Amino acid sequence: MSRLSATILALCVCFWAVDSAAWHDETHLAVARAAGYAKWYNATGADMAKLKAGRTEQHNHYVNNRTGTVVTAEAVLRQAGRYNTIEPRGHLYGAILASVRDYMGAKAEGKYGEYHLGFAAHYLGDLSMPLHNTEYDAFNRKNHAKIDGMVDAGILERPGRIETYPVTVRSEADLAREVARVANLARELGERIRAEKRLPTEEEAYAQLGHSASLLKAVIVYTEAPRLAPRG
Repeated sequence: MSRLSATILALCVCFWAVDSAAWHDETHLAVARAAGYAKWYNATGADMAKLKAGRTEQHNHYVNNRTGTVVTAEAVLRQAGRYNTIEPRGHLYGAILASVRDYMGAKAEGKYGEYHLGFAAHYLGDLSMPLHNTEYDAFNRKNHAKIDGMVDAGILERPGRIETYPVTVRSEADLAREVARVANLARELGERIRAEKRLPTEEEAYAQLGHSASLLKAVIVYTEAPRLAPRG
């Protein structure tokens, strides 16, 4: 192998390893437990899927928003149709909506749809990670892995550290608005730490995880609510 080929291969491997990362496994599990998700252990499944589904799954985990982008509910809804497609800029927000749709659709058909909710739980965890909502630039590449693991060690032994707050989701429109809200909070933090050339503080990281856990808790309530049969 030539030196140039080896260099290109190394860069590709580095890009894949960092770009496909997210909060580490125990952090995702802690978010799901804080939300009261009964099958919290499914919250790492989406990362496991990347081993076999590759980019098709990878692009469900982030959105490379340009600086100053304001995420809207309309943008979230538009992304839903791009779930499980190859799109280098990513479509995390649509993946949340689409996986919730898949879960509710499977339940309505009497199928076991729990894995869809496990995927949604994971994507909702990714939603609060600041660098999953900003451009994949030099700052992102340098600091992504550090932020992914910054509170992972021992997080499952501190169950009360992730604090939740009330969020109400009664419709998909509500969910889209809440996804946009959390996305903008994460994006703003990502842009702030980039401008200040620093990592988030532990307090900032846990506040982000609280946004994810709070929204996941609301999604669980929403998906379990009885649906009125249509009038005939």
